[in-house]
Amino acid sequence: MTSTDSADSAAQKAPAKAPAKDPWDLPDVSGLVVGVLGGTGPQGKGLAYRLAKAGQKVVVGSRAAERAEAAAEEIGYGVEGADNAETARRSDVVIVAVPWDGHARTLESLRAELAGKLVVDCVNPLGFDKKGAYALKPEEGSAAEQAAALLPDSRVAAAFHHLSAVLLQDPEADEIDTDVMVLGEARADVEIVQALAGRIAGMRGVFAGRLRNAHQVESLVANLISVNRRYKAHAGLRVTDV
Repeated sequence: MTSTDSADSAAQKAPAKAPAKDPWDLPDVSGLVVGVLGGTGPQGKGLAYRLAKAGQKVVVGSRAAERAEAAAEEIGYGVEGADNAETARRSDVVIVAVPWDGHARTLESLRAELAGKLVVDCVNPLGFDKKGAYALKPEEGSAAEQAAALLPDSRVAAAFHHLSAVLLQDPEADEIDTDVMVLGEARADVEIVQALAGRIAGMRGVFAGRLRNAHQVESLVANLISVNRRYKAHAGLRVTDV
């Protein structure tokens, strides 16, 4: 047998290489229950409104169940309210939209309830002074990495950082014209978050790296705040050529 024959024989025995997965082939997430911690704040309430309007089952959480129930009634679209612990227990995916100064304390208190859950952190560590907004860098590197450190039994992703709470809550805004940068360690988890983002009209979820890159994404919000103040706008982001 010649060397060419041997090569041909080996090629015939080798298993066919699977075609590359289409990065826009995302899972059906319509049956998932989404909980929003900090669902009574502007960002959390806006996300809850948009997801529920798209047909997602949503539970909003707060430290006080009464506040969460009042926010849920205001949002409508079948949204329910509960305290943070109950929200975490009832949800398949939990979005963290609490203020930065309560981020660590909230997650530490819910470690057991969030075990096994997909936790999506959208918190932006920012400071403010007379010059405007500026980025803070947590000891862990980012809010998302802090969440991962505090929740070892959860799967943590990062997304929904660059969204205007004003636009999210505006019933006159039929679409939110923006991309959502999604970061995470497991492709399956990232794709779930991308698919959730894609349920909101005008929005698209785009993979943007692993959690170690979350600091840059969180920090960019300080720049967007500057854009919004200068141009009296509600700026978002679009990723081109994808």
